[in-house]
Amino acid sequence: MFKKFDESENVGNVNIAKSSVQKGIRSQILDQFSHIDDYLDQILPKKEPLKIVKCHEHIELLCNQTGEILFFRQRDGPLFPSLKLLHKFPFILPHMQVDKGAIRFVLSGANIMCPGLTSPGAQMTKVDKDQIVAIMAEGKQHALAVGFTKMSTEEILSKNKGVGVDNIHFLNDGLWGMKQIK
Repeated sequence: MFKKFDESENVGNVNIAKSSVQKGIRSQILDQFSHIDDYLDQILPKKEPLKIVKCHEHIELLCNQTGEILFFRQRDGPLFPSLKLLHKFPFILPHMQVDKGAIRFVLSGANIMCPGLTSPGAQMTKVDKDQIVAIMAEGKQHALAVGFTKMSTEEILSKNKGVGVDNIHFLNDGLWGMKQIK
């Protein structure tokens, strides 16, 4: 999604969200990530304005008052946390760990294959199909990508072939390299 994302070409207009829209976004975040209820005011304070940045391909970026990207979504899809937010609050998403051999492929934007999740050095959290996950790397502390599962954990273990997780946003992609939005 953000492999060839360029701030100068892909970013459209920036708007401050109305309070009713901001309440709707806060409730959507709580619906998706119910376990972060205690941290929501740190992530998205009620009194601070929320910036909505419209981009090409119907992508919306949600930014805080300082312009830091917190979440993004395409069309009316689910909200994905940015990697910078995920590094601050790593417990937002369930973790799927890839082995050392898969790291360079994930960092180049490749989807995560089932053998990379089932080999020695890899670990999986029990998740369902179509769930947002943090892609961790063997021996590394922080997430290297945000993904969307194509199969449940049981399917990944039983099939062990094909794409297990779609790579949505990874380190050093266009979204990661964006400066704060003014």
